[in-house]
Amino acid sequence: MTEAPPGGAPGAPGAPGSGPAAGNAYAEYIPPPPASAASPRPPKRRPPWRAAFFALAGVAIIAGVAWALLGDRVFVVRSIAVTGTHLVSPGQVLASADVPLGTPLMRVNPGAVTRRIEAIRQVASATVSEDWPDHLTIAVTERVPVLAVRMAGGGYDLLDPSGVIVRFATTRPRGLPLFVTTLPGSALGGDPGVAAAAAVLTELTPTLARTVTTVSVAQVLNEAGPAAAAEQVTLSMNGGRTVVWGNPGNGAAKDREIRILLRGTVNYLDVSAPGTAVAR
Repeated sequence: MTEAPPGGAPGAPGAPGSGPAAGNAYAEYIPPPPASAASPRPPKRRPPWRAAFFALAGVAIIAGVAWALLGDRVFVVRSIAVTGTHLVSPGQVLASADVPLGTPLMRVNPGAVTRRIEAIRQVASATVSEDWPDHLTIAVTERVPVLAVRMAGGGYDLLDPSGVIVRFATTRPRGLPLFVTTLPGSALGGDPGVAAAAAVLTELTPTLARTVTTVSVAQVLNEAGPAAAAEQVTLSMNGGRTVVWGNPGNGAAKDREIRILLRGTVNYLDVSAPGTAVAR
């Protein structure tokens, strides 16, 4: 009888190296793939705004270079239009503006040009506009005379509401009231009396305003002292009638009382305190 080798026969139950695992004992070990290889990351995409930004920056650089090279030769003043002039000529305005044709439009300072034009005595205000690519427009508003001042040597200085002499006239223009004063027109710039007289004339109805021949202004002191003095305006009308208007204001009420009371044979009318008019 043959004896079994120690440890039992191969493949016998319970023998070393037997069972299902025995067949894999010498199998090749394959390590798992790295994580990066198992799930590759998608390539990064640049935000769309970045491309747009660089495109716009490139356009801006090209435009800047073109402007630097061509701006002073292409965008220049080739024509200037002047509007609103009656007392002064367009040539006077252009001379004061001092913007020669051919001046680069980007070098024109509208504010400085405006100040030079407004230095003309007859000009109340001016507006300077740049009309690209090669045009300049100057719109002028001239001063309007509202009062006449008789000069010692004859003739009249015609003043605007600020007391600025608009022009000189040998005869008083029709419809322009005479301002009663002992001062020459050259001394009335910024005068409060002129301002008060001009304000009252604008408060009158057109019908009444056409009947005014002279305007005088007196300062009326009150208890508050000289600093609070009021301007009392008196109007002389056609036919020798006198109207004491008082200080500017309450124009509608005063106009209404004048129209009612002047229907009679009234030669003197005081409407300085509306509601308590005095007529005689």
